[in-house]
Amino acid sequence: MWIERENPAAPAQIVGAVPVTEPSAVDTVVRRAHEQFLSWSRRPLADRLTVLAEAADTLASRIPELALLLARESGKPVADCRGEIGFAVTYLRWVCANAPVVLADSMLDDELGRLVRRAAPFGVIVAITPWNAPIILSMLKLAPALAAGNSVVLKPSPLAPLTVRAVAEVLPETTVVHGGPDTVLALIEHESVRKVAFTGGEAAGRSIAAAAGRALTPILLELGGNDPAIFLDDFALTDADYERLVLASFATAGQVCMAAKRLYVPCGRYAEFVESYRAAAARILIVGDPTAQEVTVGPVVTRGAADRIAGLLADATRRGGLLIPLAPAPEGEGYFVTPTLVLGLPDDADLVRLEQFGPALPVLTYDTEDEVVGRANHSELGLGASVWSADEDRAFAIAARVEAGFTFVNTHNRTGMSLRAPFGGIKGSGFGREYAEEGLREYVQTTVRHLPAAFRRGGAGSAANAYPAG
Repeated sequence: MWIERENPAAPAQIVGAVPVTEPSAVDTVVRRAHEQFLSWSRRPLADRLTVLAEAADTLASRIPELALLLARESGKPVADCRGEIGFAVTYLRWVCANAPVVLADSMLDDELGRLVRRAAPFGVIVAITPWNAPIILSMLKLAPALAAGNSVVLKPSPLAPLTVRAVAEVLPETTVVHGGPDTVLALIEHESVRKVAFTGGEAAGRSIAAAAGRALTPILLELGGNDPAIFLDDFALTDADYERLVLASFATAGQVCMAAKRLYVPCGRYAEFVESYRAAAARILIVGDPTAQEVTVGPVVTRGAADRIAGLLADATRRGGLLIPLAPAPEGEGYFVTPTLVLGLPDDADLVRLEQFGPALPVLTYDTEDEVVGRANHSELGLGASVWSADEDRAFAIAARVEAGFTFVNTHNRTGMSLRAPFGGIKGSGFGREYAEEGLREYVQTTVRHLPAAFRRGGAGSAANAYPAG
């Protein structure tokens, strides 16, 4: 059985196909991955990093070809695809540069004895990744896991499997499988799987967490978000800032977990904000064929996604919302959706309370800081957020009150990321962290070797059942 991937900009075109890994084949896959782990983990860290650095160079040389493939299978504009793959290479190189320090053993040898901590790999890691940023979200798992000495079984989304497979072929000790929920369940339940890393939707995350819990397998979850962007009454945005804000919501047709999804603007500056936002959108949003260099917004990923967003906009109209189209979408068979700003919605409208994951954006008004913080936090999700102000200290003070794993200041989405800043959610948006030292440490477990001073040669010893002195 094969999974075919259509081009969401031209659904009659089949970009490629991948073979399904049936649940019955999972045991063989995992056992082979365990053998890979045994040999890979015995290689010195420096050797492993040399292999990964060579892989980074190979991927860098193939960015144009891989970007075009990613654009055709995902609908993401080709310029963004080049950026994503380039960023994945940058992250892989960052891991190679930082792993020797982060993953090094540490030792204390003093009057209390000798204590050695080791950052030991888990074994076989199962990584399950989504379609919207498939290369960087795969690399965030592959690079630290492989550097630490694990092997990886990678299960990409059937909506973007082709470029992930091509990237994984360059990396050592990585096996790619394809399939549905039954294949995923068989992977998680296998006795030789030692950790699961998942990025995706909340519903799937709950199912995966439940299965991992039954197997007592540790898990990293990065789930969805309904990110609020709070503009304080002193915000000062240039035309370039507005353009950056527009793409913070509409890049990848709004299908980004950390996109700005709810904008909160002071009542007294609402009209000014909407006018400037619309002008910026007119300058920067071009909807069309994702392989065209000038396009900034491609189609959404499936017909079902387009229909779901249409349903949210219809509900918004019923709830009294004013729909403002920001850029025309091309006609034809592709899954194109017109980027739309929505004004005048109540907080309980579906477009406000749910993660829309598409090019439809509500703008809401508020009167006081306490009010807007409370409304921004009134969500089961807590992935990202942003606070915008001319006063940096004031922005950070408000940001400290926002319930989010990562709060941007005066920016949002990819422009606010940093390799040194750990990223992940709270509440229903998951747990565990990616990027930074924390992201590396997710793929090791601390093991300890300890000799108390009392039991060194010539030591005084202790009573048979004595508690430690320190």
